[in-house]
Parts: sequence; structure tokens; C-alpha cells
Amino acid sequence: MFNDLKEVCNQKVFRKLYLLHARNLKSFLIFKFNDVESAEDLTQDAFIKLWENCESIPFSKAKSFLFTVANNAFLNIKKHEQVKQKHKKVLVKDSTNESPEFILLEKEFYEKLDRVIDSLSEKQRDVFLMNRIEKLKYKEIANELNISVKAVEKRMHLALKVIHKEIGKI
Repeated sequence: MFNDLKEVCNQKVFRKLYLLHARNLKSFLIFKFNDVESAEDLTQDAFIKLWENCESIPFSKAKSFLFTVANNAFLNIKKHEQVKQKHKKVLVKDSTNESPEFILLEKEFYEKLDRVIDSLSEKQRDVFLMNRIEKLKYKEIANELNISVKAVEKRMHLALKVIHKEIGKI
């Protein structure tokens, strides 16, 4: 039909290409985006790119060019959204509303708590960490350590007594 490369640059030919492919391209992008406005924008952008490159695109390759440009733009937008989401998660994790004084006091508290836990006997430390960190029940701790529940209760009581004496209630 149109074999000359320069014919795509002809306004009448370009209009014919638009009428032939715009609806299908827009439908393709609506399916991808699930958003009509974004699909319309990318359809328009794809046709602009076709016009900008019309000297090098034969009429027979115009449809393929349009869909490739639109799909690549869609993929770039999705990648950009993923990067933004990842960055947003990092910002949320790294930011805090606490004052620098509070953060310093909190750090000092945890350092002191670590020292006190390290000072517990091995039996007390094991029971304390299994209950407070691993969230195991006394019965589960007893089964794992092969001791009675009463022994777990006693070790926990002694551990808490030391911690309360050194730090206060947790």
C-alpha cells in the first residue's frame, strides 16, 4: 500500500495510521494500566514518537513501533513506581518523630538492658530470652529445656528480680 519510508511523515497517511491503530493501542494500554487517563496519555506519546521518527519507520512497521513504544513506556512507569515504593519504605523505616534526646535515652536503656541480661546466669538468661524474645509459653520452655514448669517460673522470677533491681520495670 505505502512502501515509501517518507510517506508516514505525510499528514494524511499519519492520520490514517492514527485512525487504524489508536483505538486498539488505547485498549491495550487500558488493559495494562487499568486507568483510562494513563492509557490515553501513553497512546498520545506513542503517536508523537512515531511522528518524530517517521523518516525511519515504514508504514508496514508503524503498528509494531506504536505498540513497542507504548509497552516500553508502560514498563518504565511500573519500574519507576516500584523504585518509589521501595524508597518510601526505606524512608518510613529510617525516619522517626522522637527527639534526639529520646533516641539517646532509648539507646542507653537498651545498652544497659543488654548488660543486665548478659549478667544473668545462663539458666535465667535462657528462660528470659525464650519467653520475652521468642514469645514461648512457660510450658513450651519447660518442654524444650527438659525441666518442670515450676523451674521455668523460678528462673524467670529470679531473672526479673535482677532486671528490676538494675533497671526498674520493663
